[in-house]
Amino acid sequence: MSRFRSSATRRGLLGLGAALALAATPLAAQAQKAAGPEAAAKVPLDQLMAEPPLPDVWLGDPKAPVTIVEYASMTCGHCARFTTDVFPTLKSKYIDTGKVRFALREFPLDPLAAGAAMLARCSGDKREAVVELLFQQQKNWAFVNNPLQALRDTVKQTGMGSAAFDACLNDQAMFDKINQIRDTAAQKFGISATPTFFINGDKKSGEIPAEELDAVLAPYLK
Repeated sequence: MSRFRSSATRRGLLGLGAALALAATPLAAQAQKAAGPEAAAKVPLDQLMAEPPLPDVWLGDPKAPVTIVEYASMTCGHCARFTTDVFPTLKSKYIDTGKVRFALREFPLDPLAAGAAMLARCSGDKREAVVELLFQQQKNWAFVNNPLQALRDTVKQTGMGSAAFDACLNDQAMFDKINQIRDTAAQKFGISATPTFFINGDKKSGEIPAEELDAVLAPYLK
């Protein structure tokens, strides 16, 4: 799992140059590790399903017997591996067949992850496609010397121009809402690392390998 690095507070992206000094500077957020929820194996569904500051993007039948919420960071290698190696099977075998309803929520581990999540949100109905693209090409933008330019080049593939890119990353309201999603997850649900999944409210921290997917979901589909 990739872990959240809490540090001194810093407000907002406040401009591309300052904000995306990125990979080196942890997000500000005053995320408090709550000792109680961290150990909890289940969270109340009404709390988990409360409308977040940015609306969930759901995949699957609203009446599906299994609801999965994943908290992920765009710079988390484990999250990228789940998306590229496991999610296609989850989608074809469970989401597309009406067994699972799925949503990904932002839990950025650093400013670069927050910026990437913002760009996905700014893509409107392309959000899920942009998330998939960024995870697939994560090594090309997240772990390079100039991540901002690499991120710009990557999302250009989706049709996002430089003006839209700059405007998105300077959207303080968007940045604050993504922080709120993360902070709520940290404080109420005890999340401190990604990926973390909630399956019908049951908390599962860490990656779900492809070979374990069926076994993980079987108890919920009896």
